[in-house]
This record gives sequence, structure tokens and C-alpha cells, in this order.
Amino acid sequence: MINLRGILTVIKNSRWYSADMTVFSCLACFLYALGADGNVLNGIVAFVGILFAHMATNLYDDYSDFKVLFKNPRAIEFVPDVKCDYLRKNISSTKDLMGVIVLYCLIAILTGIVLFFRAGEFVFFFALAGGGIVLSYPLFSRVGLSEIAVGLAFGPLLFEGMYYVMTGGFSWGVLLLSLSVVMFTVGVMYVHTLLDYESDKISDKKTLALRFNNKDFALKFFWIVYGLGYLFLLVFAIVEKKYFCLAAFLTLPFVFTLYKSVCAYSSPENYMRDKSYLAVLKGAAKVMALFTFLISVGLFVYFVI
Repeated sequence: MINLRGILTVIKNSRWYSADMTVFSCLACFLYALGADGNVLNGIVAFVGILFAHMATNLYDDYSDFKVLFKNPRAIEFVPDVKCDYLRKNISSTKDLMGVIVLYCLIAILTGIVLFFRAGEFVFFFALAGGGIVLSYPLFSRVGLSEIAVGLAFGPLLFEGMYYVMTGGFSWGVLLLSLSVVMFTVGVMYVHTLLDYESDKISDKKTLALRFNNKDFALKFFWIVYGLGYLFLLVFAIVEKKYFCLAAFLTLPFVFTLYKSVCAYSSPENYMRDKSYLAVLKGAAKVMALFTFLISVGLFVYFVI
């Protein structure tokens, strides 16, 4: 029997606030492809598919956490109250969750079919690779490679795939652009693992942050992730001669603020299980969105002049 309330709750908890990352990533790629006379309709269809694939990945993460993390009763002591609360409170069941995941995947597959007929056979390979990453995401997460999975899916794969369906070709420039943007996307994932450091450690969950086996170093690695984003942007701007995109460096103060927030949440004397968890995570998503939005503004300038 369908539990309408449970399904609607899952949809509500798909972490739509993180959609900003997909929206602005696609916008940057869309504008870059328009500069190469890209097909607008194909770009919009690709965006819809990518958005629902992103939401499916979010829910897969919840499914994995609920099935694996909460097998250890000690983990509850450190898990934020908001994490999988709709499952923990029995508002939604895992069947409701899987039903919505399947729905999102079907929408993504449908857009892939449309693009296959509109843009060519290479769409099949992009869809196969993207679908494989989405379906294998829990496995990547369990072995500490979730950032790698997200980096591939929402970096080169997303950008080159969207560029291909819009232009029918590939581009080294869009690859550089993807590497810049995806480091901020990976940054959101990395912040997430820093916030979950204690509960993940007790649950023996593998993450990149835990692989360092030193929380202080894991916190400092934050700067390597975001620093690479700025470095790739600088290379992109120089190679493509699109210097207006360097306006994204204006996000540096916000990255510093984000780092301070992560450190405050993660310190032993201030470790919290309240809404600050979501506030910090949403902050990471907003920083990424702002970074990519400013790149998009720079690309738009070059498109109109």
C-alpha cells in the first residue's frame, strides 16, 4: 500500500537546498556551450536529468546511512538529530525512500532517452557512467571514495556531457571549468564528512576525512580542496582568456567564514547536535553556488559582448 505521507516526506527531505550546486554548475556549462552555438533545448533537458540524478544520489546517501550507520547504537550519541530524522521517526519507510529514488532515476533515464535521439549515441555512454555512479554511490561511500564519485559525476562527466548534447563535441576548456567548479562541490561533501566525523568514526564508516586518522589534519585539508578550486579557475581564465570569471575569487571571505564554522562545530567542547549542523552544511552549498554563479556572470559577459 502506498504511504502518500511517507513519499511526500521523502521528496521534501531530498535536500533540495543542495540543488543550487546543480543549478549553477549547469548554468556555467550552459553559458560556456552557448558561446559555441550550443542547442538551448538540449541543455534544458540535460539540466532536468542531472538535477534528478543529484536528488537520487542525496537519497541514496540517506538510505546507506540508515542501513549501515544506525546498526551501531553508540552512533546515535553523535549523530545530529536532523540526520535521517524522517526515517528514524518512522514518518517514512525505507520502501518509501526507495520508491522516490526509483522515481528520480526514471526521470533521469527519460531525459537520457530524449537526448539520445536528439544528440547521438554518446549520450548512452554518459548516461551509463552517470547511472553507474549514482547506483554505486553507497559502495563508494563505504570505502571512503564518495568525494571521488561526486567529483567524477558532477565534474567532468556533467560538464562534458552537457557540452556534448548542446554542441555535439568536447572541449578542453569545459574540462578545466569543470575541475574548478567540482572542487567546490567536493568541498560540500567534505564539509559533510567533517560534520559527521565523530559518528562516522564510531560507526566505522570510511570517509576521506577519517582516512587521515587525524582530525586536525582533516580540518586543514579543507584548504587543499577549496584551494584547488581557485587554482583551476585561474588556469581556466588564463587559458580561455575569460578573466571576468575571476570575480569568483570574491568568495574567499565566505570560505574563511565556512572554515571557522566547521571548526567551531567540530571542536570537542562545542560539538553540537542541533540545527547548526544543517546551517553549516547549507552554508557550504551556498558558497559553492555563489562561486559558480560569479563564474556564470563572467561567462555571460563574454556571451553578450
